[in-house]
Amino acid sequence: MRLLAILGILVVAAGMAAGCSSPPPFNFYTLSAVAGPSGAPSTWVVALGPVTIPGMVDRPEIVVSTGPNAVKLDDFNRWASPLQDNLSHALAEDLSILLGTPQVVINTLPLAAEADLRVAVDVRSFDSTLGDSAALDAVWTIRRVKDKKTLSGHSSVREGVVGGGYPALAGAHSRALAKMSREIADAIIALQRDPA
Repeated sequence: MRLLAILGILVVAAGMAAGCSSPPPFNFYTLSAVAGPSGAPSTWVVALGPVTIPGMVDRPEIVVSTGPNAVKLDDFNRWASPLQDNLSHALAEDLSILLGTPQVVINTLPLAAEADLRVAVDVRSFDSTLGDSAALDAVWTIRRVKDKKTLSGHSSVREGVVGGGYPALAGAHSRALAKMSREIADAIIALQRDPA
């Protein structure tokens, strides 16, 4: 009987010790602009949006692939802001650098009404594999406002993860986004050179 009492005390003590330990800290990550050298200065006003992302990754937790048809939500590694907003702002910054204009605005801002060009992006996949790669696949459309001329394209980009962990994964996604930004910027420049 005494042995049962001691075991009970040990179980309660272990439970209390486990309850007192603190959970691992939350880590937050962002996407950032990493576009190459600035383009020639321009005065174009570019309205970016809508930018859509797959529902599977539209959540605070970073969704990582763990195998074929398998993903994991990491409760302790999260995006610092909604991924759709984060991606839109990084894309706008990249395009601003590449097009040489400070006037790349998110479609909801008042300046968007004065846009010369409108860019819509549908991100169809946004895949994360820790220690391996970050990939995105998107279709995009550019519309010149004055004559409604449009140009569409498709970007499929995969960037290797340099190093391990979530910071390296976020960096790889930023580089992949910059590559897609370059493709969109090149298409915008070609459209603007094309006479109306």
